[in-house]
Amino acid sequence: MESTEIIVGLDIGSTKIACIVGRKNEYGKVEILGMGRADSLGVNRGVVENIQHTVNSIEKAVNEASQSSGVEIKVVNVGIAGQHIRSLQHRGNIMRNTIEEEIEQHDLDNLIDNMYKLALPPGEEIIKVIPQEYIIDGQQGIREPIGMSGNCLEANFHIITAKVAAAKNIQKCVTKAGLIFSEIILEPLASAEAVLSDQEKEAGVVLVDIGGGTTDLAIFQDEIIRHTAVIPLGGNVITDDIKEGCAIIRNQAEALKKSFGSALASENKDEEIVSIPGLKGREPKEISLKNLAHIIQARMEEIIEHVYYEIKTSGFEKKLIAGIVLTGGGSQLKHVAQLTEFITGMDTRIGYPSEHLAKTPTGEVGSPMHATGVGLVIKGFQRVENQKRQQKRAGGKAKLSKEGFLDRIFSKGKEFFEKDGDS
Repeated sequence: MESTEIIVGLDIGSTKIACIVGRKNEYGKVEILGMGRADSLGVNRGVVENIQHTVNSIEKAVNEASQSSGVEIKVVNVGIAGQHIRSLQHRGNIMRNTIEEEIEQHDLDNLIDNMYKLALPPGEEIIKVIPQEYIIDGQQGIREPIGMSGNCLEANFHIITAKVAAAKNIQKCVTKAGLIFSEIILEPLASAEAVLSDQEKEAGVVLVDIGGGTTDLAIFQDEIIRHTAVIPLGGNVITDDIKEGCAIIRNQAEALKKSFGSALASENKDEEIVSIPGLKGREPKEISLKNLAHIIQARMEEIIEHVYYEIKTSGFEKKLIAGIVLTGGGSQLKHVAQLTEFITGMDTRIGYPSEHLAKTPTGEVGSPMHATGVGLVIKGFQRVENQKRQQKRAGGKAKLSKEGFLDRIFSKGKEFFEKDGDS
């Protein structure tokens, strides 16, 4: 098959590394061909802490996905998250030489390229520049400026930055695993593609992806990305709280959370008890499910309060008609949607990664915990289609816009990374 027919998403998370393979069917819908997953042993809160452990986990997930899909995997779309991610708003402009010539793709490329030259704090680099809307000679609210006339072309941009070292370590792990980057994508934007409808994006919606190490947030309104944020709390801190509060080992705490956890203590009865096997012949330990829920609720309230703070500071709190969509592994906790509605006063639903797929995925891949991986596949197809449109528009000579500093590093410094990977 041609490389454009199959897209692979690689979700490098704090608790799991998932590799998902997809292709377009004859109706233009995305079909999931297979997936693989492995425990993430070298990543914490989106940041690589052990290169070799991360490489081993990537290889295991990719091999499993390759076997289940029957596809040899070489090129991947990789998600990036972590508390080192920042976002900012900026307006840029270029002056065109003549009003006679129509605005073309290369004008938009030049405008976007200029954004990559913004001065940033040391150690940070721009990984993505997202145009929100264009302004031509003072006329605002333009979505598609190509073909129009004007001297001054401006745009409002949503700019996402990352720590250079953190992002390069992710690329190093992918390269050492024998894979090639196609694109690096902010994980909440990928999750949004998998679980949000176009109507929700237009009405105004908050995507909240509760992962293991972080909770990622993206706000859409009028089909435009308005705000992104990363909260350095996720499902792992809940597990740690249960471990400390119930005086049990971490594996037992994680199993308790998944099987019996609830985000609302009031939904549990006082007499509900679960028995945990004792260590090395010791007596079993009895744990009250109500007490368990109190521990979980306290931490979930903190996470949701952080989310609500980001919503209020974004300035779009009153414009989010579609409310909140929760996804990620943490959204599978019982009663988490009710708790979110209670704290924020906003309508809340759980998002499953099936909105834009050919058929509802079954098994693990249909779970909210794989929304990011499915979204990475969908974003990959969007990029391929955008490139085809640009090339067609320019008669096959379109200059493709930059996708971020990692793409530039890869094209200009391939030898460096290959040499580094052998060392």
